[in-house]
Amino acid sequence: MNPSSSLFLIGPTGAGKTSVGRRLANHYGLSFIDLDQEIERQTGVDIPTIFEIEGEAGFRQRESLLLDAITARGEILLATGAGAVLDPANADRLATRGFVVWLQASIGQQLERLERDTHRPLLAGTDRRARLQSMAEIREPLYRRIADLAIPGGSTTVATAGDRCIDLIDHHWQRQPIRPSQTA
Repeated sequence: MNPSSSLFLIGPTGAGKTSVGRRLANHYGLSFIDLDQEIERQTGVDIPTIFEIEGEAGFRQRESLLLDAITARGEILLATGAGAVLDPANADRLATRGFVVWLQASIGQQLERLERDTHRPLLAGTDRRARLQSMAEIREPLYRRIADLAIPGGSTTVATAGDRCIDLIDHHWQRQPIRPSQTA
């Protein structure tokens, strides 16, 4: 959606949505929200525990309810979880309530960035490359469908990636100030 008062970051695991998102939120003066961190804050447990107790379906239900509430706000930068787009209602909310930026990352970049990460339940197991490839085949068409802007991966530092994103966003996003009726 362009114009909009909010930015929403989508993309695969390890694309930098949280780290780059914080930098972008600071630059644009937006409130930063990481959807996965907010789920953990509200439930009082980490995501692996939610998966263990409720399964992926339970986690996705929590994710959808929270995404609906958060995207209804204005003047935010939301870093979504990589799988948030799997629910068509989530994808529609993202597409209609904010400017959607797809941070891309190759499978190789993801493997490198997530090499020591043991916190992601969907990457548990022995063949991370195959799992990431499988997720990419399902999710990339969904990212492509709702993205207002796609930003190729490749930057080696958060600062470089953030600067690159700012340059591209500035050329494509028509920022709309929040209207008083949007805050009620």
